[in-house]
Amino acid sequence: EVPLVESGGGLVQPGGSLTLSCAASGFIFEKHDISWVRQAPGKGPEWISAIDTKFDTYYIPSVRGRFTITRDNARNTVHLQMNNLGSEDAAVNSCADRYQFGTLVAVREKSEAHYWGEGTQVTVSS
Repeated sequence: EVPLVESGGGLVQPGGSLTLSCAASGFIFEKHDISWVRQAPGKGPEWISAIDTKFDTYYIPSVRGRFTITRDNARNTVHLQMNNLGSEDAAVNSCADRYQFGTLVAVREKSEAHYWGEGTQVTVSS
């Protein structure tokens, strides 16, 4: 099984909404913090959100209030509800995990990740 598999991406008009999902397998999900990281064409990865093992959530300012990250440990799944999407949100969105340790939560680059998914494409166009 692939450890992290994203789904839910697609084409949406500006102002529209999408919900991304990340399905985890092959490790003890409840002991891992999960991040969403996006990468637009020609740019490096940008961490946007995370949820830790205590269900605390973290967001960059540009998505706070528009995006909501949740986790369902019983289903080994993380979701990212994205509202009021704009062109700046167009990117391949990947989920990534790190084992719970200390106070570090976010996965900002691959070197920090336990697993890093292939991603799902979000396209914003009118």
